[in-house]
Amino acid sequence: MGADVTYDLSGFSDFFARLRQAASGDFRKELEGFMQALGTEFLRVVEDEIIRRKVIDTRLLLASFHEGGDGNVWEMSNDGLTLEVGTNVEYASYVNDGHWTNPKGVDRRFVPGVWNGDKFQYVPGAKTGMMLKQHWVEGTHYFDSAVRIFERMFPDIIEAKMQEWIDRYF
Repeated sequence: MGADVTYDLSGFSDFFARLRQAASGDFRKELEGFMQALGTEFLRVVEDEIIRRKVIDTRLLLASFHEGGDGNVWEMSNDGLTLEVGTNVEYASYVNDGHWTNPKGVDRRFVPGVWNGDKFQYVPGAKTGMMLKQHWVEGTHYFDSAVRIFERMFPDIIEAKMQEWIDRYF
């Protein structure tokens, strides 16, 4: 038992042409640009959380979360479409996660520096300073909060971009 079934696909020629155009590299460039924009937006959210949680003093941490900033991590792989953002400022994780003020087993230690009003400024080699007693400094969790905020934003960002691509290519 056989029947010939014929489908008229002539109405889809524009659709197929647009698919070929998207697959020819134009869409790949758009996707890479979109990923970079996502990284930039995430960095903006991280910076907002650093400011909102008042974790900046010298602004080094805040400045380390800019694209292409000195000492930060900003990596994009063209083939794998991987985007990595972050910082390698040494104390960033301590500010986020919390930390002990002294190494394990050390109850007190001398920290060289000077007091300017109610602010202490670390000055290596200074004859003045303070004794730092062992205690836990709670983290501000700025990065964790930024991840949660961005995860809530992500579906809307993706949906808007997908609609833009559908409108443009199809």
